[in-house]
Amino acid sequence: MDLHPFATLAAVLAIATVAGLIVARLRQPLIVAFLVVGIAVGPVGTGWVSADSTIELLAEFGIALLLFLVGLRLDLQMIRGTGPVALVTGLGQVLATATIGYLVAIAFGMDGLTALYVAMAVTFSSTIIIVKLLSDKRELDQLHGRIAVGVLIVQDLVVVVVMIALTAVGQDTGGGLGNGVAAVLLKGVGFLGGAWVLMRYVLPWLLPHIAQSQDLLVLFGVSYAASMAATSEWLGFSSEVGAFLAGVSLASTPFRDALGARLASLRDFLLLFFFLDLGSRLEFTDAGNQIVPAVVLAVLVLVGKPLIVIVIMSAMRYPLRVSVHSGLPLGQISEFSWILAALGLSLGHITNATVGLITLVGLITIAISTYLITYSESIYERVKGWLVIFERRGPREPKTDEADDCDVILYGLGRFGGHLADRLSRAGHRVLAVDFDPHQVKTHSSDSITVVFGSAEDLHLLEALPLSRARYVISAIPILHTNLALLHGLRHHGFNGTIALTAHTHRDAESLRAAGVQTVLEPFSTAARATSEALHELLAEDDGSAGRDNDPDRPLSRG
Repeated sequence: MDLHPFATLAAVLAIATVAGLIVARLRQPLIVAFLVVGIAVGPVGTGWVSADSTIELLAEFGIALLLFLVGLRLDLQMIRGTGPVALVTGLGQVLATATIGYLVAIAFGMDGLTALYVAMAVTFSSTIIIVKLLSDKRELDQLHGRIAVGVLIVQDLVVVVVMIALTAVGQDTGGGLGNGVAAVLLKGVGFLGGAWVLMRYVLPWLLPHIAQSQDLLVLFGVSYAASMAATSEWLGFSSEVGAFLAGVSLASTPFRDALGARLASLRDFLLLFFFLDLGSRLEFTDAGNQIVPAVVLAVLVLVGKPLIVIVIMSAMRYPLRVSVHSGLPLGQISEFSWILAALGLSLGHITNATVGLITLVGLITIAISTYLITYSESIYERVKGWLVIFERRGPREPKTDEADDCDVILYGLGRFGGHLADRLSRAGHRVLAVDFDPHQVKTHSSDSITVVFGSAEDLHLLEALPLSRARYVISAIPILHTNLALLHGLRHHGFNGTIALTAHTHRDAESLRAAGVQTVLEPFSTAARATSEALHELLAEDDGSAGRDNDPDRPLSRG
């Protein structure tokens, strides 16, 4: 069936909308719908869409915009804020997964270069999917969420380095590989220098004038990303590298959040054309022989990558719960996996069959990992017995003399717990705080507050704490099963003081009271009650003032 190009585009968008509705009901990300639609309307399916300059241009622009937004969100402070764990875990996971993936690919008879592409494809995880799902679960600000995002930042940096290296290898300079790499490095240094000049001197002066109009700011962001991408391509790099660098140069400005929010929808729309272009190039002529390697590689991604993260973080003495919740989100391949595959296809390094294999692995892992992230807590409860060998052994002993004498032992130094610790300390109470976030331990340690690294579920840690001298044990952690585990441990160790545990919902509060907790802290209910009373007083004062203003016997002068 021959359709007018505009009618074809309209039909494809309608199909994508229906597919998006279906995957949304299945709690799947839109990227799954884009992949399916790209394959369905390509030569493998209806044949409506074939590779042409228009689709290819829109696809390239969509990927450039994606890299621009990744660079825009590059927050090196986040890596430093989560300590060395993000860097060590990120690099360790990349190296371990790539090595295993390479050996698996070689075992299936692939040549060295093809195996390298497959290995790199299964190494990276999807920033878009992970950030979206963790944000929906309100876990981005939790320790495991910050670690997962930190690992993604490390992966994004590795992606850019890999693309630069592939571009250098793929260039034919006529002077050998050494000269080609030297030329790329020289041009790269010049490009980075120009970007630094823009970031240091030009953009800080220009952006405040542009930002006076939000629409103009968005137009500037798109044009700046496109210009840097075009310059990068002219210098011999891929356009994605230039777009990423454009984002990085704006990441330290106060306008990055506004740009990122306004361009996210445009990015998602243009990514559809990338998958249309990808689908128009796929060939599944050897699909039967790809099923087994695809399943094996999918198991590596879904199970192997989280296990690698758990092993690394456990070696760094992080609690098993944090390790599992940090590793599970990484169990899928990234949109960058297809970008690398497309780059390898354009350079002639791999064939369509390899791209098809990577696509199959992507469909399997993204579909399953979405549920792994959504139901991570239930999964942890089921597998923690098998993973207990990775739990750090023995409590970390308090290292300060003040830990031997305290009035309050406080678990959790988040927003609520941190304020509690400060107020109790200022009131003259001796506080020993326990938290498993190294950043919180470092931030809150002071002369008046002793902070030790540990988990509320680590019952062995209770043996090292001065329970016999503490009058109160308070948990500012609003997780029911964590508080119940702490309650059980305190009773087991014969703690006779007052126990106060935190609940965010009325149902959790009732569960704690039913378990015999003397004091249940409900910060949301308390804040709502205090706010309501304050507003009531203000409204009463306003009503009284209005009544006095309307009193004919009241003097006109307010004195």
